[in-house]
Amino acid sequence: MNIFRLAGDMTHLASVLVLLLKIHTIKSCAGISLKTQELYAIVFVTRYLDIFTSFVSLYNTFMKLIFLGSSFSIVWYMRRHKIVRRSYDKDHDTFRHYFLALPCLLLALLIHEKFTLQEVMWTFSLYLEAVAILPQLILLQRTRNIDNLTGQYVFLLGAYRALYILNWIYRYFTEPHYVHWITWVSGLVQTLLYADFFYYYFDSWKNSKKLQLPA
Repeated sequence: MNIFRLAGDMTHLASVLVLLLKIHTIKSCAGISLKTQELYAIVFVTRYLDIFTSFVSLYNTFMKLIFLGSSFSIVWYMRRHKIVRRSYDKDHDTFRHYFLALPCLLLALLIHEKFTLQEVMWTFSLYLEAVAILPQLILLQRTRNIDNLTGQYVFLLGAYRALYILNWIYRYFTEPHYVHWITWVSGLVQTLLYADFFYYYFDSWKNSKKLQLPA
């Protein structure tokens, strides 16, 4: 494992911890898209179908369990917790996320590396993760009022994928025959979706002003 991969994993983990901190301590999910969280839960379930059949390392298994457990706990908090669910902004979080899931599934059935259930589901998870942030970004554009923890959560999610791109570049030049076009293109699309958010995030940080996205 290289430094870029480790940094990407830790940044991804930090994004989850920031969101759980917001939900658990403040008892609020204001500004968080339930639709995006549900998509991430689907991403991790379909990506980690091999969790009990293929052992890579303790680190790998631990991270899989962390992301599976955290994604479902976040969805549970937002849907079922008697206090947290009151702060959920369902009036603005109206993106029809099945419009993302179904095309990604069809694309995975058409474009994959091997036609097996596990491989198609893994490919589906890559396509879906690439666009899963869209409901969250649209919610932030609609509400415009972005608190610090929500802003940090979204920034860390984007930074995690950007670090993974550096990881792929590093591996391409250091490992023979390392070519994974599906992973690369999906990751690039995902990172580009954050470009607008990154601009306003750094602008707010540079000028010490509240983060707002244009409507």
